[in-house]
Amino acid sequence: MQTALQYPHAGHAVPGAIVQKRALAFIDVPTCFKKGQTIFSEGSAALHFYEVVSGTVRTSQLLKDGRRQIDAFHLKGDLFGFEASSQHRVGAEVVEDAMLRIYQRSQLERMLAEDAEFAQRVVVAMMHAIERAQSHMLLLGRKSALERIATFLLDMSGRLSEMSHLDLPMSRSDIADHLGLTIETVSRTFTELERKGVIELPSHRRSIVLRDRTALRRLDA
Repeated sequence: MQTALQYPHAGHAVPGAIVQKRALAFIDVPTCFKKGQTIFSEGSAALHFYEVVSGTVRTSQLLKDGRRQIDAFHLKGDLFGFEASSQHRVGAEVVEDAMLRIYQRSQLERMLAEDAEFAQRVVVAMMHAIERAQSHMLLLGRKSALERIATFLLDMSGRLSEMSHLDLPMSRSDIADHLGLTIETVSRTFTELERKGVIELPSHRRSIVLRDRTALRRLDA
C-alpha cells in the first residue's frame, strides 16, 4: 500500500508558509494530506514521525477477525508516529483534511539533544499520549456504553474547544471503533443522553451541544 509520502500532491508547500530553521534541528514546511489519505500503514517502516498542524488523524489496528480498533485521534499540536521498533504497529489515516509536519526519525535523538524547546514538546506530547492510552484501556475494560460516550465527549470538549458546542471531526463509525462499541450502540447512547437533557443533537450529524457537563462528569467518574 502506498503511503501519503508517495502521493503526487504530498510535500506541496503551503502558500505563505514560513520554513522555520533552527541551529541543527529543523521544521519543514507543513505538508497537505487529504481526507481519507493513508499517512503510513500498519507494519510499514517507521522512518518518520509527525506533528498535526491542523485537521485530525486517526491511528488504528486491524484485529485478526477483521475489526478495526482505533487507538487514538490526533488533533492540532499532537505528535504521533513514534515507535520502539523499526515498524509501525498501527496505521494512520486522515479523518479530515490535515496539515502535518514530517520529521525524520533518524534525526530525533539529535533534535532532542540540541533543541531544548522541541525536546520539551516531545516529552509533554508523550506524557499526554501515555495518559490517554491508560484511560483508553480502563474505558474499554471497565466502563459501560454510557460511561464510554461521556468520557469521550468530555475528552473531545477539552481538546477541541472549551465551548459547549462541539463539531466532531470523526464519524460515528470512528467513535464506535475507538470505544469498542457498535454504531447502533453509539447512536442509541447519544439519543439516550439527549432524552435525559445531558446533550443536544442539532440537525448536523456531527454537531453535539453539551447541556449538562456535571452529569457527564458523574458518568465519567
